[in-house]
Amino acid sequence: MNKNKKTKSDNVFTFIGRTFKEGDIFTKLSFFVMGLSNLVRGQIIKGLLFLSMELGFIFYMIMAGLTAFTGLSTLGTKTQEQIVIDKAPFIKIIKGDNSMLMLLYGVVAIFVIATFLFMWKANIKAAIEAQKLKEKGSKLPSFIDDVRAHFDAKLHRTLLFFPMMGVLVFTVLPLVFMILIAFTNFDNTHQPPGNLFTWVGLKNFRTVLFSGQTISKTFWPVLGWTIIWAILATGLNYIFGMLLAMLINRKGVKFKGLWRTIFVLSIAVPQFVTLLIMRNMLATEGPINGMLLNAGLISKAIPFLTQATWARVTVLIVNLWIGVPYSMLITTGILMNIPEDIYESAKIDGASPFIMFVKITLPYVLFVTGPYLIQQFIGNINNFNVIYLLTTGNPSSLDYYQAGKTDLLVTWLYKLTVNRKDYSFAATIGILVFILSATVSLIAYRRTSAYKSEEDFQ
Repeated sequence: MNKNKKTKSDNVFTFIGRTFKEGDIFTKLSFFVMGLSNLVRGQIIKGLLFLSMELGFIFYMIMAGLTAFTGLSTLGTKTQEQIVIDKAPFIKIIKGDNSMLMLLYGVVAIFVIATFLFMWKANIKAAIEAQKLKEKGSKLPSFIDDVRAHFDAKLHRTLLFFPMMGVLVFTVLPLVFMILIAFTNFDNTHQPPGNLFTWVGLKNFRTVLFSGQTISKTFWPVLGWTIIWAILATGLNYIFGMLLAMLINRKGVKFKGLWRTIFVLSIAVPQFVTLLIMRNMLATEGPINGMLLNAGLISKAIPFLTQATWARVTVLIVNLWIGVPYSMLITTGILMNIPEDIYESAKIDGASPFIMFVKITLPYVLFVTGPYLIQQFIGNINNFNVIYLLTTGNPSSLDYYQAGKTDLLVTWLYKLTVNRKDYSFAATIGILVFILSATVSLIAYRRTSAYKSEEDFQ
């Protein structure tokens, strides 16, 4: 192991220790009174900003933060009660704890503490910098100078501040909250404030994966169909999109722009409209079955959406109608950039059209679209619209827990949340979907030519 390699935490602790050792009395006191070093050395506004942050943090922790943080350990102990009284309205509600709010406030408290620690470190850095500038006899930057720097040399930090805050508040914080729910028993029988929920550790993961209960017997078949669906939906869309692009790009095909426009119309129409129309057309009493029956081609209606095998084949075919134009457009641009002299040389060497496709076209397209293919695969694992709007996961099965034969993990998760309020199981499945998606993405991308041999590709 290289001794030069240090973790981020090691660097932080080393910096803090070195600063405390090298700092004068005012820098050392800044560890406890934020902004003191800057105040003493004339950076009044910067020092007051740091001090106000510390006072605000202390006020928050006293008024709410400490209670919220300690409440994470139990998620509440007192349930809401109703008692009968001798005057209208004759029922009095005695408020209790609310586990969901306590969990949310606890997560917020953790984020506030983390933010304060970050600002505390910035205060230490500013304290030692002010000390060193003073020792050198240099002029300390004023508040105006700091503001100008944040719109000049540090402009990238200024521009990233609000997006980063948005990501933390509206993405990271809710994600942490939902992840923590997977380690509780928050379900339809534990609804606060009447019924509190509490921590159960890894029990939900054991129940979903290994318990042998109905929910476990549902998870594995749904997972299997999710993977099969993702592979077929991605592969078929990609192959047919590429073949369609090659067909339109062939020499001798007239009105290329018109053909592309016709196929792109399915993209122009909102996806939910297309899917709902398809669901009505493919219904047992729908137009397609009616036309086939009237033409005498079938003797009874085809169960496009009501029989498991038919329903799975149907969603794959409908997904082709929606997805092929995207692949066609992407591969069209790539095919038009393959040098013609490569094909001419192959023809001179006697290569057949199939050999040219396998040896020239396919490797070139795969190299460019490898990351896109991975993104499409992950997108199909989480393809809520096609499944839910077309079949709502049906046909249902008595062997499954709140799931149907065409349900993916993501649509099953939705049903558990909306229909049964099994939030803990839904959060558990959400984590498992993330693990599956992240693992496939990382492994697949590291094996693509775009990652391994970008500089060697010709």
